[in-house]
Amino acid sequence: MGLIATDKSRVVIGLGKTGQACARYLARRGLPFVVCDTRAEPPSAEAFRAEFPDVPLYCGPLDVDLLSRCNEIILSPGVAQSDPSIRQAVASGVRLSGDIDLFCAEAKAPIVAITGSNAKSTVTTLVGEMAKAAGVRVQVGGNLGTPVLDLLDEQAELYVLELSSFQLETTNDLRAAAATVLNISPDHLDRYESMQGYHAAKHRIYRGCAVAVENRDDALTRPLLPQGVKKLEFGLGKPDLKQFGLIEHQGSVWLARGLEPLIDTREMKIRGSHNQANALAALALGEAVGLPIPAMLEALKRFGGLEHRCQWVADRCELSWFNDSKGTNVGATLAALNGLGATLEGEARILLIAGGEGKGQSFDELSAPLAKYGRALILIGRDGPQIAQAVKTVEHHFAADMVQAVELAVQLGQPGDIVLLSPACASFDMFTGYPARGQAFVDAVEGVRCD
Repeated sequence: MGLIATDKSRVVIGLGKTGQACARYLARRGLPFVVCDTRAEPPSAEAFRAEFPDVPLYCGPLDVDLLSRCNEIILSPGVAQSDPSIRQAVASGVRLSGDIDLFCAEAKAPIVAITGSNAKSTVTTLVGEMAKAAGVRVQVGGNLGTPVLDLLDEQAELYVLELSSFQLETTNDLRAAAATVLNISPDHLDRYESMQGYHAAKHRIYRGCAVAVENRDDALTRPLLPQGVKKLEFGLGKPDLKQFGLIEHQGSVWLARGLEPLIDTREMKIRGSHNQANALAALALGEAVGLPIPAMLEALKRFGGLEHRCQWVADRCELSWFNDSKGTNVGATLAALNGLGATLEGEARILLIAGGEGKGQSFDELSAPLAKYGRALILIGRDGPQIAQAVKTVEHHFAADMVQAVELAVQLGQPGDIVLLSPACASFDMFTGYPARGQAFVDAVEGVRCD
């Protein structure tokens, strides 16, 4: 790898979606930069060279001399700061930043910033829909969908951003109008040395925020804030005055703000107590930036949820089938089990399809909800045996592929049961990603024989 000719350039590390967005941003502004990618030949290299023929692209192991001669490293979320070349460059005084700081330097509209181990895509999308219902010109993206630098718009009146812990590691100047950590459960322990490191990364979202929205049911979301920062809370219990929660009203469960009932949960298309929490979080974030309650409730009535996120698929073979392929960690699967479990009637139970790449997690926490709600555990993928070792509270069965898993569910299920694909694992041992895994489930459900 050669050296660059100036000590005033920026180095963009990573040529994924974020790195390409950073390159477009810097090129539009005439700012000098080079790009590095640790892969020998990244998939997008040819397209990058065609679009930016004058920008050097260095592939392979990072060169510490190159990094140390620049004044700023713009790091893509998929690249860990722990790389020795990056650490040495930072120690020598090179600034380390990410695409979020570049975005915040130019964004003129208020920002709603959302992170969490689970449900951040659902809440981000829902807040965006609430803003649209209120007639607000909103841009929605970040870790979800469009990279933030491609969202910059002089006409925007609000930005709603989903932020991952990886993005937040390099975010210093967010200053969101409203920020939340929805929940925290073990995840990405293959990147972080401990839960403390993961927790610290998530909590960077609160830095400089005007309103902090916390989940009162999860103490790990509670921020340490300076005096004067407003706080709002949401949770599944009865709310305090001006906070968000659930109450009994007219014989059913309603979302409420303080003592004020807002909407009967039966009017919502998204099901389960976890989705009630998501709706409450969205309402709190929307209120924090001035969205009117009536418009938010209209959006909530229309919102059908996101693909692969505890999404109803079909009622077939006297069973209800739910696709939660996005449940790539134990916390997400716990939320789906407890959320759907709370809706079970009579003798109905849940058959859970789980397994894949476990990312170093412990699966012990699945035992309790499966003891309470489970009929059977159907295991797929590389780390299915680890889940079987950890969970002894319900019978388990192994399936070679998704088709066999669905066939087993039909054989084992009882009328009224729920079949839930929520793997608690990554998908790359068997699939190209969680969408492909979810689609395989949907296809198998559509094709299964019920007799």
